[in-house]
Amino acid sequence: MRLLVLGGTEFAGRAVVEAGVRRGWDVTVFNRGRHELPSGVRALQGDRTASEGLTALAEGTWDVVVDTWSAAPRAVHESARLLRGRAGRYIYVSSRSVYAWAPPAGYTEDAQPVEGAEPEADKTDYARDKRGAEIAAVDAFGADRSVLVRAGLILGPYENVGRLPWWLGRIARGGPVLAPGPRDLPLQYIDVRDMAEWILGAAERELSGPYNMTGPQGHATMGELLEACVRTTGAAAELRWTEPEVILDAGIQPWTQLPVWVPPGSDMHDALHASDVTRAVATGLTCRPVQETVADTWAWLQDIGGTAPLRPDRTVKGLDPEVEAKVLASIGGGVPGTTP
Repeated sequence: MRLLVLGGTEFAGRAVVEAGVRRGWDVTVFNRGRHELPSGVRALQGDRTASEGLTALAEGTWDVVVDTWSAAPRAVHESARLLRGRAGRYIYVSSRSVYAWAPPAGYTEDAQPVEGAEPEADKTDYARDKRGAEIAAVDAFGADRSVLVRAGLILGPYENVGRLPWWLGRIARGGPVLAPGPRDLPLQYIDVRDMAEWILGAAERELSGPYNMTGPQGHATMGELLEACVRTTGAAAELRWTEPEVILDAGIQPWTQLPVWVPPGSDMHDALHASDVTRAVATGLTCRPVQETVADTWAWLQDIGGTAPLRPDRTVKGLDPEVEAKVLASIGGGVPGTTP
């Protein structure tokens, strides 16, 4: 298979490139040339935000294009229109943020989307931009030759958003750790490498249409995720499981200040951790154990010196140590290993 990845040196794109190389595919990467490329790929340079920035893509044919763009939909509009006669399929890595807030627990790909930005528009907001880019991809390639990968929470090596790396760093420091309960809270996420394998499988199977892209709800729990972090780092950390109400009353923001976590029973939890992924599973999605995701992310962090690179267009993740200490003090330090 001839694979063209637009981007391909950071998180999701890099995982797709590496998966393609492992399969022995002919892999081409198009980007601005600011990051080191994985070995075994052909490099084309250009800037999708610049006038005539797609010149390097003027020639060539590919079986599939994978695009992870998440800013102005105009970039997807221009790329897809340029490539529609020379590529078999266009796979756009979108987001479940394209669904109108707040989708109910169990929502499928038929849930109501937001009104997308115009495909030729400049940057608006994340949800409208992603939806606008979806529209651009389908307009250029048609519903039968486009795939919309509506990803949820993505974890794994190369993460440049700061969620799992923050938890690993915090737990590696040891001591009492504010662990947001309940311990058995079901999570829904996808290891970036599992998503990449599904994407390439979708190209091979000539799939089309939208797919909610995370593992099944409850593939891991909050307890299993944080306990895997403790085991992996080998730190002398004590997880102090704390009631959601205590955390919220302290003014701590779910999802950002305590990454991954959102309180049970909330619209946020239903939207972020309770979508229906039957369609993805039925078309080949498999998910590795949470321990493997955590261990491999930790190994990558150690290889790069312990600090993950963060995208400048994402919010800062993590809880201030003083705030954490104050909450722990208010509950008397909590009881290690107990479930609220």
